[in-house]
Amino acid sequence: QMLHMSSQLADALGDNQSAGPWPSNPAWPGQPAPNPTWPGGQPASNPAWPGGQPASNPAWPGGQPASNPAWPGGQPASNPTWPGGPSGGNSMWPVVPYDELLPHGVYDKLLITITGTVKPNADKFTVNLSTPKDVAFHFNPRFNDYGQKVLVRNTCVNNIWGKEEREVQKFPFVPGQPFQMKILCTNKEFRVAVNNSHLLAYQHRVKELQSINKLSILYDVTLSGVEVEKLP
Repeated sequence: QMLHMSSQLADALGDNQSAGPWPSNPAWPGQPAPNPTWPGGQPASNPAWPGGQPASNPAWPGGQPASNPAWPGGQPASNPTWPGGPSGGNSMWPVVPYDELLPHGVYDKLLITITGTVKPNADKFTVNLSTPKDVAFHFNPRFNDYGQKVLVRNTCVNNIWGKEEREVQKFPFVPGQPFQMKILCTNKEFRVAVNNSHLLAYQHRVKELQSINKLSILYDVTLSGVEVEKLP
């Protein structure tokens, strides 16, 4: 199932990343595409995403039966709640604060998928991609920053924060609501998509990508899945 998903996602993303800030390939969210299914490459006859599950089973992410271990907790398809809680206790859910080592660092076509729910009274949460001493990519949605919802991105080198990036077309996170966030690493930037829609790109400030070897998730979210994969 996951290999099938990865190959489809890779086919959709393609390798053309030279034309301007976005690839001319329409696969990444935000590009016009004759088939609006994100990330753009799946056959229209099979609209469920990810992995191209049969459209007759529309529960997201595909309503796998409990016997399929690919989804944390293996909810039965008859359980309509999402994320619904694991059927076998809490041991299978990633716990916040969450840390995962990336033994080979980050690199072109590395895809990180984070699935979770924003806490109902959330103030903020953070996703960091770090080296042993610096924060290469700091992604920080804030739900009440002097009355505003802002999405701060930055880099911290030698304990000094750089210039914040705050520009964003929309703020996609809602307290109490589930989300799926994807971070795609390319040779020049991190691209972030939330709930099947392209959100932003962040050009690499730490250039030694192989040194960026830790993923951390902090503060006001609960997690139901964290997946790291290499696209073909």
